[in-house]
Amino acid sequence: MHMTQFYEYVKMALMNVLHNKVRSFLTMLGIIIGISSVILVIGLGNGAKNVITSAMSDIGEGQIAVYTTDYDNYKITKEDLDIIKEKVDGVKGMTVEDTTSGNTRTIKGEFGVNLNCVMPDYKYFMTQGIVSGRFFDQKEYDMGKTCCVISEDDAMRLFGSTDVVGATFDVEVQGVNLKMKIIGVQSSESDTMISFSFGDMPVSIFVPETILRQIYGISTEEFYSAVFVAESDADTYQVANEILETIKKQHKVGKDDEDVYQMENFSDYMKIVNTVINVITVVISMIASISLVVGGIGVMNIMLVSVTERTREIGIRKALGAKTKSIMAQFLAESVIITLIGGIIGILVGIGGANMIAGIASSISKSFSFKPAVSAQAVLMATIFSSVVGIFFGIYPARKAAKMNPIDALRR
Repeated sequence: MHMTQFYEYVKMALMNVLHNKVRSFLTMLGIIIGISSVILVIGLGNGAKNVITSAMSDIGEGQIAVYTTDYDNYKITKEDLDIIKEKVDGVKGMTVEDTTSGNTRTIKGEFGVNLNCVMPDYKYFMTQGIVSGRFFDQKEYDMGKTCCVISEDDAMRLFGSTDVVGATFDVEVQGVNLKMKIIGVQSSESDTMISFSFGDMPVSIFVPETILRQIYGISTEEFYSAVFVAESDADTYQVANEILETIKKQHKVGKDDEDVYQMENFSDYMKIVNTVINVITVVISMIASISLVVGGIGVMNIMLVSVTERTREIGIRKALGAKTKSIMAQFLAESVIITLIGGIIGILVGIGGANMIAGIASSISKSFSFKPAVSAQAVLMATIFSSVVGIFFGIYPARKAAKMNPIDALRR
């Protein structure tokens, strides 16, 4: 087929589509609904996935937890952590974490207090940054200084102000009175979807873990678990394996006890979430694409009607020497043009609909604000798919037109 013939077929197809605007639009409607549904679902699915993965990344990106299942015989020690920090590449920070609770009384009233006992590197794990002051350092940790970091919200509850760096308050824990000095204030703003606070909840502060051992009279630095955070450019799986192997080597773990130290990699949870969202998006897209089949059948029906209406035209063309493949190409071009135009309109409607729904969802819930993400690949696939539908469902009417006997066609 020459290019001039191809352009002629496209031109004739466009003329026929424009000549029957209402019928052509109704024929396209199924294609428009199908393509727009698929684009809308993919756009919203990708947008939601981006928000969820971003929120999860803020909570625990690069984190690796190691714990023992046999604390009596196999512990995690301070020496293990020091060796990991020295020998394992890609470790940004590490901490152990334990909690205890107490009570305090300030000018604002009496409050329960949760003491989150952590190491200096915990600053790398915080989802909200320090807005004033600083986190405690290694020297303060080693000395067991009664210093703490508090959130803006809790500072307001205790003192009625967020300008509290340097302020002190008494906390009673297990009959021990601790004079806590605030050295840092943490932001209470959250970029994640999950953010809640209640007035009757205990105040939460971050303190050196060495304070906990002072309270309970523990002299050994042995822990049930430890959490590590990898550098942003590091392979978390490689880092995690090296950490685990280092601890096993330190404690001379034999083959019979290989499972005494277990590891959890936050990247595994990210993969699971992404897989679940992708599966849901694909399934819903496949369900939505059923309407494309319905739309394709509509195209075939209208093209069959068009063949019947233009029987005389087909007879004249064949009588004048038009080849079978030329007649077939003309009608096939028409069905492809109809589905292609419908596909383009469907893409625009889908993108617009996805943006509208995302806008409504964002205005209703500020904590779940997101933008749809329609990839160029999805648009390309939708365009190709609509063309394939046009070809597939246009073949039968085109063949019927092409195989007409010119004498029989002229009689009608």
